[in-house]
Amino acid sequence: MRIHIKFSILLITILLASCTDVIDVNVPEAEPRLVVEASLDWEQGTEGNVQTILLSLSTPYFDSETINYVTGAEVKVTNNNTSEVFNFLDNNNGAYTTTNFMPIVDNEYSLEITYNGETYSAVETLMPVTGINSVYQSKDQGFNKDFLEVNVTFDDPADIENFYLIKFQQQGNFLPELFDISDEFTDGNEMHVFYEKEEFKAGDVVEINLNGISKQYYNFIRLLIEQSSDGGPFATIPAQLKGNCINQTTPENYAFGYFRLTEVSKEIYTFK
Repeated sequence: MRIHIKFSILLITILLASCTDVIDVNVPEAEPRLVVEASLDWEQGTEGNVQTILLSLSTPYFDSETINYVTGAEVKVTNNNTSEVFNFLDNNNGAYTTTNFMPIVDNEYSLEITYNGETYSAVETLMPVTGINSVYQSKDQGFNKDFLEVNVTFDDPADIENFYLIKFQQQGNFLPELFDISDEFTDGNEMHVFYEKEEFKAGDVVEINLNGISKQYYNFIRLLIEQSSDGGPFATIPAQLKGNCINQTTPENYAFGYFRLTEVSKEIYTFK
C-alpha cells in the first residue's frame, strides 16, 4: 500500500512537471518620453539659490535598471512676477543646475525645456509652509502598540486653503514614505501626522520634510501615492498620470513628471 502511494505521488509530480509550458508575453514598447523631475525646494533658513532639475527618457516596463539620462537640452525657469530668468546648466549626466535661483513665496514661475527640437513648458506657484512645531516618538497612535512611531506637529494658517506633502525618509532606506494632507476639515488648527513602522528601533534616524504644495500638485501626488501602494480591494485603478509639463510643439508627445516649487521645513529625528 505504501509503495502504491509513493508511486502515485511520483507519477503526479512527473505529469505536472511535463505540463509546464514557458509562455512568452510580448509587451508592446512605447516610444520613449521625456521625464521631468523639477522639484525646486526652498529649505527654510537657507538662500535656496542652488537648484537642480533632472531629465531622462522613459524606459520599457520590465527594464528596472536602465536610466536614459538626457543631455543637450536647454532649461530655464522664469519668475513671471519679476521677469527674471534663471538658466540651468547641463552637467552632462541628466542634471541641470543653477546657483543663482531666487525663491519668492507666492510668485509664479514658468519652466521651459527645449529638447530634440521640441519645447516643453509648465507653470507653478512657489507655495509657503509653516515650520514644524515638534517631533517626538510614541507607541500609542498607530494600530500596533508594540511598534515605534514618529510624530510631527505643525500649525495650519487659518482662513487659507493649504495643502502639504510630508516625507519620512529612514536613513539607509531607498524609498521614503509620503503623506498628502489637506486642511479642508482642520483649517487653523495644529496638524498632527505620525508614521508607524514595525522595523523602527532605538538609534534609527528619520529625516522629515514638510512641504507646502499647490492644489494642482496635491491632486497629482495624491493619485501617485494611491497607485504606488497596494491599496486593498477598494484602491484606485492604476492609470497613466500626466503632470503639468506640456509639449508646446507636439502636444501628443507629452512628458512625464512634474514642475513644482515649494518651501520646505526639515527635521531629523533619532529614536531613543
